[in-house]
Amino acid sequence: MSSFSLQNLFKFALFSVVFISMATLAIASFQFRVGGEGGWTKPTGNEPETYNEWASRNRFHVGDSLYFRYSNDSVLVVNHTSYTNCSVSNPILKFKDGDTVFEFDRYGFFYFISGERGHCKAGQKLIIRVMVHPAMSSPQPAQSPMEDGGSNDDGDGWDSIWGPPPRNSTIKQAVASYFMTALGGILVIMYLLM
Repeated sequence: MSSFSLQNLFKFALFSVVFISMATLAIASFQFRVGGEGGWTKPTGNEPETYNEWASRNRFHVGDSLYFRYSNDSVLVVNHTSYTNCSVSNPILKFKDGDTVFEFDRYGFFYFISGERGHCKAGQKLIIRVMVHPAMSSPQPAQSPMEDGGSNDDGDGWDSIWGPPPRNSTIKQAVASYFMTALGGILVIMYLLM
């Protein structure tokens, strides 16, 4: 009967590993809500911070996503030049469904602007710096947001990109990773005892 109990215990442990692995995948990435409760809207001047000030307080990684909620507007993914000039004529991607989720599939800089006339010039624009997770190998550094060699004195609130960003979803992934490693060790010991 003791081998039956060990077998059941092993099955339960295996089920637990599968379940926790799925949960780890769910918390390994993080979805950021652009604009908070107000969503993606044309700034009125009464906002506590610009979109870029908000972005500079967060750490974005490959696999994370942005959630844009808006009405009578759009989200354009553009290059640095279009971002700087608020040019809506040649976007990389255009979204206008009102509930847009954009997932980061690479590291580097991403540029977002509103597609509505005058909104970008009013400050409805966003630069996101996506970093590589520490667990990944170290590829070449991401390209500077000043790829055209321009200066960063346009008042877009992105002066802090050179400093270390604060922590967020990285902690969740690290904790899950340590937990999975410990659970794997326990399963190996249990298997050896059987």
